[in-house]
Amino acid sequence: MHPEFWHERWSSNRIGFHRDAPLPLLATHWPALGLAAEARVFVPLCGKSLDMVWLAERGHRVLGVELSELAVRQFFDERGLAPSVHETATGRHFTAGPYELIVGDAFALDAKTLADCAAVYDRAAMIALPPDLRRTYAATAWRDLPPGCRGLLITLEYPQAEKAGPPFAVDADEVAALLDRDWVVDVVERRDILTNEPGFVADGVTALSTAVYRVARRG
Repeated sequence: MHPEFWHERWSSNRIGFHRDAPLPLLATHWPALGLAAEARVFVPLCGKSLDMVWLAERGHRVLGVELSELAVRQFFDERGLAPSVHETATGRHFTAGPYELIVGDAFALDAKTLADCAAVYDRAAMIALPPDLRRTYAATAWRDLPPGCRGLLITLEYPQAEKAGPPFAVDADEVAALLDRDWVVDVVERRDILTNEPGFVADGVTALSTAVYRVARRG
């Protein structure tokens, strides 16, 4: 998945992956993490997700990273916010209120940029990447998060041969292979959602579940 793929999706407004409301699974499972209200939350491949608004409404500070500057500008415009903008080696930073969104490559972030992130919320990043890039992602952004960081990872499980991603299928064995070295990983919910996803049904997918993992960075 080259960056041009995602730039084209945003420029042509083909963003069926964008939800018009926060994900209910976030509200269900986030409180159990026991995070302080002011904790900073890393949201990779954030787009203009309303999940970030939900997190901010709970008092959290949000650090997002997104390839598409169009998506980031739309996020702030839709909130009526005028962000300040500055450049660093990791990308162009847009900051306003509780939000700092970096237009850049999630793989290029460093431990210094992520050092004060007490939490991570990945609903759309892991499943947006093909296998080789998932391995790179786990070895860069996830590995650079600080000890004690905790959060949620949400994936999809379906027969990959039945549909070309994205979103891609990422099963429990792969999650373990990607993260077990650095993270304690526990599945907290797995739910059959095929009847709620007519696009998958139309593509001939015969089984579809979403899985929610609670993760904690090893010290």
